[in-house]
Amino acid sequence: MIVTTALLALSSIFAGCAQQKVTRYGSVIGLRAEKLEEYKELHAAVWPGVLKKIKECNIRNYSIYLGELEKGQYYLFGYFEYTGDDFKADMDKMAADPTTQKWWTFCEPCQAPIPIRKEGEWWANMEEVFHQD
Repeated sequence: MIVTTALLALSSIFAGCAQQKVTRYGSVIGLRAEKLEEYKELHAAVWPGVLKKIKECNIRNYSIYLGELEKGQYYLFGYFEYTGDDFKADMDKMAADPTTQKWWTFCEPCQAPIPIRKEGEWWANMEEVFHQD
């Protein structure tokens, strides 16, 4: 009986995990060459309050990659998974956070938004064209 109860509890827990909705996001932005090292140093020690807010806003598996298009022309590719139900509300919550706002005052001068981004975007969102689990 105890084993059956434990198995039922575990299957209930795992069923909830399996049903969690995940939306993947990719985005790109330029990085000013003269700010390359500063940006890397910032992200080598992201503030704990920023990391906490990211998690509270239902973002997981967040990575930022650095690339060089041509000599001295850098770009950042960001990827994260969103597990919440209201992306706009969560992003508004993040944007209203004083610690995150302060963090952005250090990051934004390093970044160079690309000209083809949509109105209202800082990082240009990208279309997912392939995915495999």
